[in-house]
Amino acid sequence: MQRLREELEPEYSIHHPIIKVPDAPTYEMWETMLDRELCGLYGDVLLIGHSLGGSVLAKYLSEKSCRFQSAGLFLVAAPWWGHDGWNAEEFTLRSDLSKHLPRIPDIHLYHSLDDAVVPFSHAKLYQKVIPDAFLHELEGSNHVFADGLPLLVEHIKNNSITENQREV
Repeated sequence: MQRLREELEPEYSIHHPIIKVPDAPTYEMWETMLDRELCGLYGDVLLIGHSLGGSVLAKYLSEKSCRFQSAGLFLVAAPWWGHDGWNAEEFTLRSDLSKHLPRIPDIHLYHSLDDAVVPFSHAKLYQKVIPDAFLHELEGSNHVFADGLPLLVEHIKNNSITENQREV
C-alpha cells in the first residue's frame, strides 16, 4: 500500500480499510467494513483488491448495489472461492459473477505465474467468468508485491476516470 501511496498521491485520494481481525477474517466482517467504507464514496471510483481482499471485493460488488460508479476494478493475486478453486462457503463466488457485477468498464487481473500462495489457475477462473477482464500474467512467484506493481500503477494512471474525482 505504501508503494501505491508514493506513486499516486496526491493526485488520487487513497482509502485503505483494514479488517479488524486479519488472522480470522469472515465475510461478515469484510461486508460490514465495505458497507462503511464504500457508502461514502461518490462519482467515479477505482477499486483495488489484493488476495482475499480482491475476492471479497468481487463477491461484495456482485451482491450489493453501490451508489458510486466504478471506473475500474483491479484484482491482484485474488483466490477463487468455489468450483475448481478453494472451498469456504462464506467466500464462494457466483459461477456467473460477471452477470451480477455492476457495469465496470475497466477490469484487470494481475497474478504471478508461480504465485506461492494463490495458484495462477485461480486467475484463469476469474478470466473465465469475467471474459472482458484483462489478465496480466506476471513473471515470478510474487504474491505480496512488496516492491510494488508498476503495471498496476500504469493502468490506474491510464484509466479514463474524471479529473475531479479520483478515489482509490
